[in-house]
Amino acid sequence: MEKTRLGHTGLQVSRICLGTMTYGTPKWRDWVLEEEVSRPFIKRALEAGINFFDTADVYSDGVSEQVVGKALRDYADRREDYVLATKVFFPVNGKPGGLSRKHILHAIDDSLRRLGTDYVDLYQIHRFDNATPIEETVEALHDVVKSGKARYIGASSMFAWQFARYLATADKMGATKFVSMQDFYNLVYREEEREMLPLCRDAGIGVIPWSPLSRGFLGRSFAGARDRQSTRAKSDNVLDMEFSDADVEILKRVEETAKKHGKANAQIAIAWLLHKGITAPIIGASKMNHLEDAIAAAEITLTADEIAYLEAPYKPKAVAGNLR
Repeated sequence: MEKTRLGHTGLQVSRICLGTMTYGTPKWRDWVLEEEVSRPFIKRALEAGINFFDTADVYSDGVSEQVVGKALRDYADRREDYVLATKVFFPVNGKPGGLSRKHILHAIDDSLRRLGTDYVDLYQIHRFDNATPIEETVEALHDVVKSGKARYIGASSMFAWQFARYLATADKMGATKFVSMQDFYNLVYREEEREMLPLCRDAGIGVIPWSPLSRGFLGRSFAGARDRQSTRAKSDNVLDMEFSDADVEILKRVEETAKKHGKANAQIAIAWLLHKGITAPIIGASKMNHLEDAIAAAEITLTADEIAYLEAPYKPKAVAGNLR
């Protein structure tokens, strides 16, 4: 699989990142896969040339990190052959979360222990923390990198002005710079194009969007556009976004384009993202065809007219994915 640099760094990552929220224990969410069912996805990703894996301490209250770390140790030839990312912010196992110095320094050690590694390649703040001074967070992340426990730092969903404050503070302090933004971005949620994506382009920040299919919506058939009865849809409290008539029209156009190419809907939706100047979409896979669709999407070329056709029905939305 093609590799690209993460932002302005020298770090080479695959154009597809495997997100691992789905792997861990169903005791956390009933749609999560147990370890033995999860492992083939990680093995197949490595075989396909995917070298980029994203998890978080909060996923399955740490079990995801355990599952992912063990599988990567078992299936990858060398630690330097893959890029491992995790995140910090949300409470884990009922303990306090946030981005205080105390929590970050405890959390990185806990993540490394669960992952079974000496370092992560990318350590990301999972959300903006209104309760902690930005300088405190930036200094703690800098110390994590200087201690050798992380190679790079990144951030996840927040408002552009909030991310700009982190970037400016790190610059002012001479601290480790942020290199990536993991935001919610896809064909039916394009609000990031207003401020966050221009900020990232200007600052040389790599963009690794989560939920490229908008929780599976863009992978559905047009006939089942408003189906919300999946196991995950019933219990997913991460994102609950209503789909509009404009969204349904976009899905119709995705299906038309997919039929023209002889591809699946999900492949076209992911291919669209790969044409938008982002680094790598983070895809989740609970069935092997989900992973195969993402792998295939990296080989699809869309024309400028096709991209315009897919985008045309979009209507502005309320901000989603960020903490208020």
